Amino acid sequence: MNNVVHPIKIFAGTKSRYMAEEICKYLGIELGKMNIQHFADGEFEVSFEEPVRGCDVYLVQSTFPNCDNLMELLLMIDAAKRASAHSVIAVIPYFGWARQDRKDKPRVSIAAKLVADLLMAAGVNRVITMDLHADQIQGFFNVPVDHLYASSVFIPYIKSLNLEDVVVATPDVGGAKRANSYAKYLDVPLVLCHKQRAKANVVESMTVIGDVEGKNVLLIDDMVDTAGTITKAADLMMSKGAKSVRAFASHAIMSDPASERVDNSAMTEMVFTNSIPFTKDCKKAHVLSVAELLADTIRRVHNNESISTNYVFK
Repeated sequence: MNNVVHPIKIFAGTKSRYMAEEICKYLGIELGKMNIQHFADGEFEVSFEEPVRGCDVYLVQSTFPNCDNLMELLLMIDAAKRASAHSVIAVIPYFGWARQDRKDKPRVSIAAKLVADLLMAAGVNRVITMDLHADQIQGFFNVPVDHLYASSVFIPYIKSLNLEDVVVATPDVGGAKRANSYAKYLDVPLVLCHKQRAKANVVESMTVIGDVEGKNVLLIDDMVDTAGTITKAADLMMSKGAKSVRAFASHAIMSDPASERVDNSAMTEMVFTNSIPFTKDCKKAHVLSVAELLADTIRRVHNNESISTNYVFK
């Protein structure tokens, strides 16, 4: 019985179906049939339309706003457990509420920990996610977490540009570790931006630490929300004599007026992954798919193989 291979089935939440379909295409399997029935008051019910007993069930759903996406995932996990699935793995390309990973002022919640607790209470056995806002969120779970990195798709794209005189930059000091990993791998200098916020999503002032004159700048971040910080950094670097500025961010939240800010900025392009469905009209946006990365990780996890070869770097 120890050598039994449990069948694999993949299901998708409403807003991440596009990703699950692409993952299934790489894996050569069909997307599982699931129904979400909505009631008049906004409540909804999740049901699987095929047996999952004894299966390893992978549930693909990013938990970006609104809260229905998280609630869908919780109900999917619960339904799979109650239907006697062998294991339930949540595939969360974008883990929402990750910015609230600590108490940075009195009397605030730690939402990332709460979401982790909710997923475990629902019965998840494993989590596959990508570019958490803070690496320590992995420790909020008492189940295995496979933490992937968008560098797996960004680095090949960067190399295809054949740029010279490159520097890697971060739009804020908080992203220095991530940007430094890119700089070390590409063997190029690192430039930092120091910002001061007037309030959340509003940058008061910014300064550049390092030389960008005559350089092609790669701005690295994990997410772009209103794009205020990253466009201000790009404009500042161009004013300091940079040859070009390209921004790379794993998750395209892009709350209004982000698209307008990006298109009106001095940056050449903004490169995202498709961890969140990007439907905004933004001429400078370039979206790279992480479906193959996720599909290969699912295959390796299912076959009990190492996933470390999927890391260009951490």
